[in-house]
Amino acid sequence: MEIFTLQFWLSVGAIILMDLSLGGDNAVVIAMASNRLPEKERKKAILIGTIGAVGLRMALTAVAVWLLTIPYLQVLGGILLIPIAIHLLAPGDEDPHIEASDNLWTAVKTIILADFLMSIDNILSVAGAANGDFLLVVFGLMVSIPIIVMGSQLIGKVLDRFPFLMYAGAAMIGWTSGTMFLHDKVLGPVITAAFGSWIETGLPAFLALAVCVLGYLKSHRK
Repeated sequence: MEIFTLQFWLSVGAIILMDLSLGGDNAVVIAMASNRLPEKERKKAILIGTIGAVGLRMALTAVAVWLLTIPYLQVLGGILLIPIAIHLLAPGDEDPHIEASDNLWTAVKTIILADFLMSIDNILSVAGAANGDFLLVVFGLMVSIPIIVMGSQLIGKVLDRFPFLMYAGAAMIGWTSGTMFLHDKVLGPVITAAFGSWIETGLPAFLALAVCVLGYLKSHRK
């Protein structure tokens, strides 16, 4: 697609809006993962983690059509999101790789891992909007990055003041996990056929509640 055409810039605008609307939940996770770092380290973790996550997202977008052919990909992503949500509510647990931490590189790894898992739907949506034009994807992401980074820093400050909102963030991750099960190309239709249309909200709501309860119990155990 020619970059000096109206169609190109309309497509860029559509992808930017999609990145921002789909990236809101990622900004919350970035803020949660870096929430226990000192201010200076937090900004560094958000910047490095976001750059790493976006680089991985670009690479995956380039093979998005192939990703669609992998059975149970979204199921796997949904399963892996559940322990991430729980560990973000219960720092200092036995697994040092997916918890909110006061260590810079642990926070960076959490940001990249969580962003990757939560972005599978986003990647496929953006790839579809770009009609296979990788330049459009890159351009849209480059414009979206600073907005998501600034949003993450703002959310981090809100979490400092109201730490109980971490549960809202964890619930959002649990909800995303449930939607990924339902969007899986193989398992999604099977679940919907077996349980009916109510499962489309019932499963995400159940997982949102479950991660909050498990995170609370883990954080308060002796």
